[in-house]
Amino acid sequence: MPGSAPANGEATWPKDVGVIALEIYFPSQYVDQAELEQFDGVSAGKYTVGLGQARMGFCSDREDINSLCLTVVQRLMERNGLSYDQVGRLEVGTETIIDKSKSVKTVVMQLFEESGNTDVEGIDTTNACYGGTAALFNAVNWVESSSWDGRYALAVAGDIAVYATGSARPTGGAGAIAMLVGPNAPLAFDRGLRGTHMQHAYDFYKPDMASEYPVVDGKLSIECYLSALDRCYSVYRNKIHAQWQREGVDKRFSLEDFGYMVFHSPYCKLVQKSLARLVLSDFLSHPRSNTETGPFSGLEAFREVKPEETYFNRDVEKAFMKASTEMFDQKTKASLLVSNQNGNMYTPSVYGCLASVIAQHTPQHLAGQRIGLFSYGSGFAATLYSLRVSQDATPGSGLDKLCASLCDLKARLDSRRKVSPAMFAENMQLREETHHLAPYVPQGAVEELFPGTWYLTRVDEKHRREYSRRSLNDDLPLEAGLVNSTTATEHIPSPVKKMPRLPASTAGPEAVTVSNGDH
Repeated sequence: MPGSAPANGEATWPKDVGVIALEIYFPSQYVDQAELEQFDGVSAGKYTVGLGQARMGFCSDREDINSLCLTVVQRLMERNGLSYDQVGRLEVGTETIIDKSKSVKTVVMQLFEESGNTDVEGIDTTNACYGGTAALFNAVNWVESSSWDGRYALAVAGDIAVYATGSARPTGGAGAIAMLVGPNAPLAFDRGLRGTHMQHAYDFYKPDMASEYPVVDGKLSIECYLSALDRCYSVYRNKIHAQWQREGVDKRFSLEDFGYMVFHSPYCKLVQKSLARLVLSDFLSHPRSNTETGPFSGLEAFREVKPEETYFNRDVEKAFMKASTEMFDQKTKASLLVSNQNGNMYTPSVYGCLASVIAQHTPQHLAGQRIGLFSYGSGFAATLYSLRVSQDATPGSGLDKLCASLCDLKARLDSRRKVSPAMFAENMQLREETHHLAPYVPQGAVEELFPGTWYLTRVDEKHRREYSRRSLNDDLPLEAGLVNSTTATEHIPSPVKKMPRLPASTAGPEAVTVSNGDH
């Protein structure tokens, strides 16, 4: 049929394409949410219990979206001993727009200048918190396409989430994630298993180009998030059922088939409610579910509920949060480390949750697991997909290196400097007053940034931004793994060294040295 793949098309697919390495960056300062409750004059527990947040990272005027992405990309390259000529695609997902034309990706290309590599595809991708996922999908699709030349792809997600004074402000945060994408990855994409839902809504949007602040309809945003989750999970479940039928597997899919389930996290309490939502979906999709014993015990009264009528049903929410408590502790709670301690990073949020899972488990514990990820961006766009963790957890394996690179995550979070709510409010006011101001020289203290952090030095009268990098010589213990050279011994060899680039000719499959194995 038109558009169908050739019967032998899979023979040339590289094997196990996915995330090989992952680096995370967050600001060196935070505000305590309990102290912020007092400062804002709200009831105790509103932010810490009601939202599930403990700390919120934030940037001074020394950092912007360009500097965040410069920092996280260079950290990933240095810590993994990679050279810039090994990268053939770099794509940035962000909703933090400081220029309506020039992409963040082109700014990051400054890092590639010394290598002489300008043959790098990709550009910025924008749709609220979904942009990072779109960038990652594009990176994976490139590696699996006829455009691939054998090099790695980089998917970068970064944002600075700030809100006007009011109830939404404690749901802010900031940070960036860089992911190295290629074949033979320790976190491989489950091919063909993506459930996507896209629809029009004005739940959260940024129409005022002169302001960093969004327009938010809080109740509608929650409804959009939960409805997208319902539909994405349904599509994913149908696809994996169809795949299993083709393979002769006779079983029903449920949350039990995920080793871990991570979510885009606007705030931690919504994630807990979202897992309960998926338990509700499993319950309703199994008409003969046992309500006498087991996970659905005592839920018989909810057998006939309609999901679209339960977004704000407290009885349903309470019952299924209780029913999912053990599953939440096993599959999702660990993913909320960065979200709880740093806040909502927007596009990197779900990948901060993924990093949190990896950071808190051994390679042996993760090996062979299927990790479900739900990515949501207002407006709205959402996808639920899964990664398969490599079975190889031996010392020196890709999985072992990935876990080792993130094992200091909690120490890095704990090494940040606590700032008073009053100083936090002053920073927010400064950002508000100087947003898009030109010429401008930032006021924030450079010495308070983490070593190796890129920062803004000035904005000239033509709005051209200049950056510098804080020296690595003042390393804190958490930075000890950084390599101050892009020519260091390679920890991750280039795929080009493992295999020739795909030939430009129309040679048959036998001439291509990459294969997808049993995929």
